[in-house]
Amino acid sequence: MTAADALAESAGLHVGMPATKAQALVPGLAVLDADPAGDANALHRLAVWALRFSPMVAPDPPDGLVIDTTGADHLHGGEEVMLRALVDRFAASRLEARVAIADTWGAAHAAARHAGAAMVIVEPGHTRRALAALPLAALRLPDRMRADLHVLGFSTIGELAAQPRAPLTLRFGPQLARRLDQAFGDVPEPIEPVRSLDLVEVRRTFAEPIGAPETIRRYTGKLIVALVSELEGRGLGARRLDLLFGRVDNRWEAIRIGTARAERDARRLTRLLAERIETIDPGFGIEVMTLTASLAEPLGAVQVISSLVEEEEPDVSGLYDLIANRVGERGLYRFAPVASDVPERSVMQIGPLALDDGASWVDHWPRPSRLLARPEPVETMALLPDHPPVWFTWRRQRRRVRRADGPERVFGEWWKREAEAATVRDYFRVEDDAGERFWIYRAGDGEHPETGSHRWYLHGIFA
Repeated sequence: MTAADALAESAGLHVGMPATKAQALVPGLAVLDADPAGDANALHRLAVWALRFSPMVAPDPPDGLVIDTTGADHLHGGEEVMLRALVDRFAASRLEARVAIADTWGAAHAAARHAGAAMVIVEPGHTRRALAALPLAALRLPDRMRADLHVLGFSTIGELAAQPRAPLTLRFGPQLARRLDQAFGDVPEPIEPVRSLDLVEVRRTFAEPIGAPETIRRYTGKLIVALVSELEGRGLGARRLDLLFGRVDNRWEAIRIGTARAERDARRLTRLLAERIETIDPGFGIEVMTLTASLAEPLGAVQVISSLVEEEEPDVSGLYDLIANRVGERGLYRFAPVASDVPERSVMQIGPLALDDGASWVDHWPRPSRLLARPEPVETMALLPDHPPVWFTWRRQRRRVRRADGPERVFGEWWKREAEAATVRDYFRVEDDAGERFWIYRAGDGEHPETGSHRWYLHGIFA
């Protein structure tokens, strides 16, 4: 047996067991012929798909991917958010994934497969400590070498790393020491990124390595011009660009930028890439630069509007692209109305350049300029059922109510949630002695216990 699913393993089967023995232990066992070539092709296709997360992706046979997220994780909301999105995407395709982020390929490989958690983030500089308790199988050593090490009494990476290297190298050869050094980051392990033949790509090879930021910036502009020409010939515009730098030490560096709309403006694209050139470490020199439109969309000819005929609408997409590539797309949004009487459900986040559908908020009653993410409980004194508070205490500060208006009754959405069939809220606008105005409510109608707890909450602040 070369592979077994979780159900088979729970029945006592394991990789390496003869198929005849497995069938004897589990009657009716479904056995399929292994297809190593098909598995390799599927892994390659999966690596190409994962290019949406980073320009540096490569297969990690037999069952993994290695992704260098340096310079790309902020575009997805950070490392943890990106890992969760990756796991969710695989789960949507009915694939179970175990993911890890670490300083090195070897450490990430080990943590993902042997740390015992679906998501693992090894903090920078803590690689040795994180790997110390993991088994020798995490080092990607040949089976025969691992068996010999177990005979000698080694069971974890920490035990092996604590031994002198010379005797181990003399007995097992250089591979053992190399795997340890790669896992700890003492020896580089280059990633040869996978590429798709369908991508629009231009490439520049240098007879003499380059390394000065000005030189890199100049050749970046030339690559952009060549790529824009290629995109124009295909009727496409770039939504995402990956600029890869092949160093003389066989390592790769990468820059990724995205745009809100399909784009072929060479000056804008050059500016976006040039802003991130300072993040590149050229090492002893760069000998290859590759620019790829990893995401492209159809883009026809743009009609130029004459200012004598029609006033041109301001284009803020350039500003959006500039900020989004610094803070990430998730950091930019605007609010849009949702048809709901419950205040916290009446708003949603949409993209800053999303089309306006004409919807608006109901303005029968004023709404605060700042709505708290969650209503915060306050201590109050009020006459039930319809009187506003005389005073309230919020965040340890007591405020006397000088003026008030209300109540505005909001009913629960019983058609969405059966538990809200009887619930109500009574909202009041109140002003304290300092002239500050707040939006507070009582959970319940003040008379019947089934309508709510009758506790008071602060939900918003007026400008």
